[in-house]
Amino acid sequence: MQPHARPRRHLKASGTVRCLLAASALVIVFPGTAQAATAFERIQARGSIIIGHRETSVPLSYVADGKPVGYAVELCQRVATAIGKHLNLKNLRIEYKPVTSSNRFEAVEKGEVDLECGSTTNTSARRERVAFTIPHFIASSRLIVLSSKPYELIEDLNKQTLASTLGTTNVKALEKAAQLKSIEIKVDLAKDHAEGVRWVLEGKVAAFAMDDVLLYGLRATSPKPSDLKIIGKSMTVEPYSIAFEKDNPALKAVIDAEMRRLISVKEMQQLYDKWFQQPIPPNGINLGMKMPALLSSSLRYPTDFVPD
Repeated sequence: MQPHARPRRHLKASGTVRCLLAASALVIVFPGTAQAATAFERIQARGSIIIGHRETSVPLSYVADGKPVGYAVELCQRVATAIGKHLNLKNLRIEYKPVTSSNRFEAVEKGEVDLECGSTTNTSARRERVAFTIPHFIASSRLIVLSSKPYELIEDLNKQTLASTLGTTNVKALEKAAQLKSIEIKVDLAKDHAEGVRWVLEGKVAAFAMDDVLLYGLRATSPKPSDLKIIGKSMTVEPYSIAFEKDNPALKAVIDAEMRRLISVKEMQQLYDKWFQQPIPPNGINLGMKMPALLSSSLRYPTDFVPD
């Protein structure tokens, strides 16, 4: 044996080390982990972009005839195409993943979805977690109740149990409105919008608080729309925007540019007309909602700036 030769048993013991090195090499070659890769890198590695959609946010993002549809979904499809062109991906696939009010931001942060396309309000607190583009809708928080009840304002609901959806801005809006009106309410949290409206119909709660556009959609798609009415003054202003990965200026530049293009060529306005003023799937209901004045005004000078 030469003086500095290593025993063979040490070479055998190094197999574990070689496996770890090989695994590290795979991470470098395939940077598909959410923590290690940017959205562009994930999209290129997969050859697809994942759109996070809602299941009951009619007419913005919902499921009809087994597939995601809606105003926000169509906007995201166009944004996805723009991203594909930017990355020179000629055969970019669009995949879909359902998200909820409570897990949508986590899904973006973890890279489980690349675009969150639903009824998501741009707020300063949320901007700590995700980025937003130019608003595509401006809603206001109101209440839906049984038509048979005499309720017209939130003041009429003193000492009643109300509901809103877990993880939405409407919960705080309810609490603030009750405080301003000096009334006492209890707020139960529904897992989604459909459950909240069902609680109203079943008499479990007196009212369900949500953004007005969603309430109109929920009423229109309920078994008997005439059993429900939307009441109260606006409690909030809710600018809806597509959410995506934070601290990625290159991604944001592509998304913002496509949103401005959609506005400038009137394509966003055409999509609005399709989903808010024409029959929509699955039952051919027409919401008959004119574009809100705040949204119409904002589209003249589109910006992603939202006051806190």
